[in-house]
Amino acid sequence: MTNVEKPRVLAIILGGGKGTRLYPLTKDRSKPAVPFGGKYRIVDIPISNCINSGFRKIYLLTQFNSASLHHHITNSYNFDRFSKGFVEILAAEQTLEHSGWFEGTADAVRKNFIHFKSQKPTHYIILSGDQLYRMDLKEFMNSHLESGADITIATTAVNERDATGFGIMKIDSKNKITEFIEKPSVEVLKSGNWKIPEKARGDLPKEKEYLASMGIYIFNAKVMEEALDNDYTDFGKEVIPLAIKDRKVNSYIFDGYWEDIGTIRSFYNATLDLTKDIPPFNFYDADSPIYTHMRNLPPPKVNGAPHIESSLLSEGCILINSKTIKKSIIGVRTIIREGTELDGVITMGADFYENEEAKAKNRKAQRPDVGIGKNCKIAKTIIDKDAAIGDDCRINVDGNKYPDGENKLANGVYFYSSDGIIVIRKGAVIPSGTVI
Repeated sequence: MTNVEKPRVLAIILGGGKGTRLYPLTKDRSKPAVPFGGKYRIVDIPISNCINSGFRKIYLLTQFNSASLHHHITNSYNFDRFSKGFVEILAAEQTLEHSGWFEGTADAVRKNFIHFKSQKPTHYIILSGDQLYRMDLKEFMNSHLESGADITIATTAVNERDATGFGIMKIDSKNKITEFIEKPSVEVLKSGNWKIPEKARGDLPKEKEYLASMGIYIFNAKVMEEALDNDYTDFGKEVIPLAIKDRKVNSYIFDGYWEDIGTIRSFYNATLDLTKDIPPFNFYDADSPIYTHMRNLPPPKVNGAPHIESSLLSEGCILINSKTIKKSIIGVRTIIREGTELDGVITMGADFYENEEAKAKNRKAQRPDVGIGKNCKIAKTIIDKDAAIGDDCRINVDGNKYPDGENKLANGVYFYSSDGIIVIRKGAVIPSGTVI
């Protein structure tokens, strides 16, 4: 590649597998399609990072519950015909060459080369579909080009305790990766000289002494095609460790906020962090906005709410004389009725407003309307889309303990518990007076 040739970059966002760690939020949708931050989807984060960095040829690879993701992408990302940009989903498909599912991240990319090669890329950038971060990918690419590396891996500094849960890189003073180890023990870390060299540390916090892979890669196009000319199925466990032995693989140290939101606990914490005075992930950045579906909904409507504290109210939501909303995320079209108190609650909103005819049918069937009823008290709970919670319900406020997983009350109500967080499923009906 000459100095004057502009790289032709193809971005590939990995949609992940079944998303079992985010269940039941992934029961009816893929991980990238999970609602986040009141009005967004998780997939909006990597897509926006690409668009803001000038990379507008984007493929999403997915195979599980992709209908919701298809709907969101179709309604959200339509570039003009002159830009030659696109955001396109590639779901697992049967062909004459292969008939099975994607067997891993590397296998998913390999099986889609037929689509990628038509774009004639010089470089591939591989991104995860379930991480929260804001990265200038153009700077990442420039670092790759300047280093002359075949592959560059985005890494983040972690402390000793967290390092045991990641793939850890050993680098030299010029950021070249010399070794890789998957989820090492503390003893291995201490005995193998895995700490970041002083010349590469810069302004990193002193307690963060190890480099963890973020699962974000840049490959020279020819190198990736050669690296996948085999039966290996996973980038992190197989392709990258092998490449380090015979390729120039560099580390790009990212020192900004990064969170893997692959579990209910991490999803809950990362979402509620948005309510802080200065959130670690900031949606209020005019230079690098996070894009999503333009719904043309009215602004939030507050018909009396004596106390709203450290909360986000999304477009189209209605608060009808609610009592207290504290450290909560209120999703699009959420309706919260008189006297209700929320503390540490994430509502994902609704896909529709019920009309008077629908409400009349609800009353006839003794079913609550979509939204949250009167005089409810709810804490530390995720309420998925289109849930209908009746009056006088108490959820996670009485100290009741439940085992992780599916739970069922005597009145037939199902709910999910994970690490003390209650999850109300999409479309669930919670009768008036229910106590969880």
